[in-house]
Amino acid sequence: MIEALLNALPHVFDPANLFAVILGTVAGLLVGALPGLSVTTGLAVLIPLTFGMDPLFALGMMAGMYNGGSYGGAIPAILLRVPGTAASVATLLDGHEMTKQGRAAYALQVAVVSGVIGSVLSAGSLIVLAPWLVKVSLMFGPAEYFWVALLGLATVASLLGEDFLKGLIAAVIGLLVGSIGTDLATGTERYTFGLLEMAEGMDIVVLLTALFAVPPVIRMMESAGKEGMPKEMLKLRRQGSVLREWRRFLPIWMRSSVIGIIIGILPGAGGSMSCYLAYNDARNRSKDPSSFGKGNPEGVAASETGNGADNAASMIPALSLGIPGSGVAAVILGGLLVHGLRPGPQLFADHPDVVYGFMLQMLLSAFLLILVGGLAATRIFGQALRLPHVVLAPLILLFVAIGVYAVNNAMFDLYLLFGVGVIAYAMERLDYPSAPVILGAILGPIAESQLSLALTIAGGHPLALIASPMSIIVVGLTLFVLTVPLWGMWKLRRKRAAAAP
Repeated sequence: MIEALLNALPHVFDPANLFAVILGTVAGLLVGALPGLSVTTGLAVLIPLTFGMDPLFALGMMAGMYNGGSYGGAIPAILLRVPGTAASVATLLDGHEMTKQGRAAYALQVAVVSGVIGSVLSAGSLIVLAPWLVKVSLMFGPAEYFWVALLGLATVASLLGEDFLKGLIAAVIGLLVGSIGTDLATGTERYTFGLLEMAEGMDIVVLLTALFAVPPVIRMMESAGKEGMPKEMLKLRRQGSVLREWRRFLPIWMRSSVIGIIIGILPGAGGSMSCYLAYNDARNRSKDPSSFGKGNPEGVAASETGNGADNAASMIPALSLGIPGSGVAAVILGGLLVHGLRPGPQLFADHPDVVYGFMLQMLLSAFLLILVGGLAATRIFGQALRLPHVVLAPLILLFVAIGVYAVNNAMFDLYLLFGVGVIAYAMERLDYPSAPVILGAILGPIAESQLSLALTIAGGHPLALIASPMSIIVVGLTLFVLTVPLWGMWKLRRKRAAAAP
């Protein structure tokens, strides 16, 4: 591993790839700072634009956008009490109260330093744990990979979204989308409706962009906001130093980082869960828990550390097993596939420079965040909040359309983009999560091909799917993941039935 990291270093610090990380971090800050957008949306817009680029250059931009957008969401949360991303909701509880007390600059400083510490420790965990998990996955055969794909679908369907049933339905929709095209085993076309453009299935770039970039734009059009943030709100002055008070924040940084890393590794848990858990942990352990929600900087520190620590950690199962730890990691997983990189042990064997380079880029972008996301930069990027939605929405839509059209130079992709985008918006309004759809589309074909291969090797005997101890362990985990939310739903119904007159 050490040798692979050393070999990847020159590629990471190549001027072009270094520029890509910086550019991605800046773009991530802008995307995170704009309410209504998210890191997922930013990546969905970015991935089509990186088509045909060098993989490490593209991944550098993704790494920068991931970490940059993670902090960027804290800017409107603290200044406007409007969360830039779902993971910054806990930040606004104390952050905006500090703004009302005239301590906005200090709150932003706490947010960026805490986010950097969480992101750095998270990147370290990615570098250490991902290769170890790959060694475990080398014990897997076709049957084990089939069950791992089902485990990924089960975890994402149950953990993304408040409604387990809707998450499961979204995953099934993704499976149906993944089955579109020509069956490699039989050569039969499925669900193509006679369209030649659909013979190879739905393009992953089009699907990613339609699911995560179009719905936020439609929401902006709905609001039709003609006014942005008043410029007076962005007049920030430096206040105090977080680093001088490191003794106060150190226990919070350490505990919140551990929480964020653990949540990141769990498939489907996501950053919003880690920031809430970290915030609650800090409040419960505080000498003055009643001060939380009233402008306590420790609340901002806990939330942003947990948020940052989730980032790289969510890529640990994504790179080694193909099971992303969050919705953003799912989109990056799609980005890897766009560049011909399939996650798993073979990725580490065939493209060590790329995979270890990406890990180092996650670490580098975390350090860059302290430089690009300082108070002066925050003031500059905060200007994006002054753009009204009526201006912002068509600009984003233009970039999305250009990026998608450039992939195959086909108008059909644009029709598909807006058609699927409208359906994705309807799903969002009905509270159906989008991440299980993309995971179903990615993991479905993998599960199908591995199932076919496993049965072929076993001569068609289905019991071969549970012949190894590893298969039984993964099957048990899958059943556990599916049973826990169902058990919770059953208990909730019993409680409601008992409370009913």
